[in-house]
Amino acid sequence: MEFLLHIFAGAGVGFLIGLTGVGGGSLMTPLLLMFGYPAPVAIGTDLLYAAFTKANGALVQHRRGNVDWHIAGLLALGSVPTSILLHGLVLDISGQDSAKFEELLTSSLGVMLIITATMLIFKKKLRLNAVNDRPERLMGLLHKHRGIVTFLMGVILGICVTLSSVGAGAFCAAILLIIYSKIPVVQIIATDIAHAVPLTFIAGLGYLIAGYVDLFLLCTLLIGSLPAIHLGSKVSDAVPDKLLQQLLIIVLLGLGIYYTVA
Repeated sequence: MEFLLHIFAGAGVGFLIGLTGVGGGSLMTPLLLMFGYPAPVAIGTDLLYAAFTKANGALVQHRRGNVDWHIAGLLALGSVPTSILLHGLVLDISGQDSAKFEELLTSSLGVMLIITATMLIFKKKLRLNAVNDRPERLMGLLHKHRGIVTFLMGVILGICVTLSSVGAGAFCAAILLIIYSKIPVVQIIATDIAHAVPLTFIAGLGYLIAGYVDLFLLCTLLIGSLPAIHLGSKVSDAVPDKLLQQLLIIVLLGLGIYYTVA
């Protein structure tokens, strides 16, 4: 029965990923916490789940020529070493079985869910302002130093994703849409997906080495989610995008506030 429950859970989250395009970390980790899994197991398992589910999308986007590997490389240059350092210097020596470690991870998850929901609310407005170079001074600085800004963004993502499994999707894409306002949206989204694969894999690998990944759970989630993602993307055009996004924002905000104050 538990086996089927996990498959259906993977299918449900996968369908929503295909439908909305929002990364699995925003949806899967809270679901696994509701199932009673400890925060390190939920986050570690979800990180590897994200790596596998995004790998196919990254390959498809690469074949279509949509991935800007220079931007993805700059992000990875900041995010991947940060994730490795975080595992080696903080997570591995902070007492991973302690209540404080659990609290750190759930609080990080809550904060990132709130930030993701906020980005979904203001993403279009921020993108429009960036395209129109408003405010001029700030956009001028971002465009002039966007290589450094992208690297620093990678560092921030390395911290956020490793601690919460959230950030490699909607949050990263929203920031890239502002920094690279002249690049088509499809390329930004494709680049975000491509960068998420190595980041989530390395971050998840750290949890796996520490013994905080449930491999059986991971397999059952993937069995359900991989076909469901494809199905969700097929029917996404027939579902009102605005309604879906509003519901998703409410859910993410509610979960974020819950895990922040819990």
